[in-house]
Amino acid sequence: MVSSRDRVPLAELVEELLATDGPLPIVAAGDPVLRRGTERFEGQLEPALLARFVEALRFTMHAAPGVGLAAPQVGVPLRIAVIEDPAPVPEEVRLVRGRVPQPFRVLVNPSYEPVGAVRAAFFEGCLSVPGWQAVVARPAEVRLTGEDEAGRPVDEVFAGWPARIVQHETDHLDGMLYLDRAELRSLASNQAMVQWWAQPTPREAAASLGFELPGDGVGQLSR
Repeated sequence: MVSSRDRVPLAELVEELLATDGPLPIVAAGDPVLRRGTERFEGQLEPALLARFVEALRFTMHAAPGVGLAAPQVGVPLRIAVIEDPAPVPEEVRLVRGRVPQPFRVLVNPSYEPVGAVRAAFFEGCLSVPGWQAVVARPAEVRLTGEDEAGRPVDEVFAGWPARIVQHETDHLDGMLYLDRAELRSLASNQAMVQWWAQPTPREAAASLGFELPGDGVGQLSR
């Protein structure tokens, strides 16, 4: 079934979204726009409109709050995402998860591929699946290619938590949610996370909830 929204040119759709003040509405799981994939950005938005859209994505990401936001999450099937993470976490968490500050970035037409065979498994959440988290095993290091908002080529290796963020957001552009890659026995509400699973690693959750971590099932990094 094709909705009226699907027939609106992307520039008009973005103009409509930007017509109101405040954060953009974030689309929740179940909306088809999150599953249909995206168009490559090839100038569908003229530069001034693109700049306004990027700024709106950033504002919405901050307001949520989150560390990344993809265009489909605000109902726009365009291959654009933004990321930014001040990484306000304790030193123990930083060391275990590789969560280091990530400056604001715009990802245009991104794609990624694993670098090496190391995988990391941690709890992950999503602004389009509010209130829940689950353990996702992902490549610990990836090579991201694409462009930035000015059309300059991007070819960069991300590791640790920044690698997780770029994978999560790029997956959105391919019609995937983190739950598609998650260990569903780990699914936990935010309340349960606070009560039970606030540790830096999901080892206790794996033992108690009955799921396996990659590799030896003890560490979060494996080959």
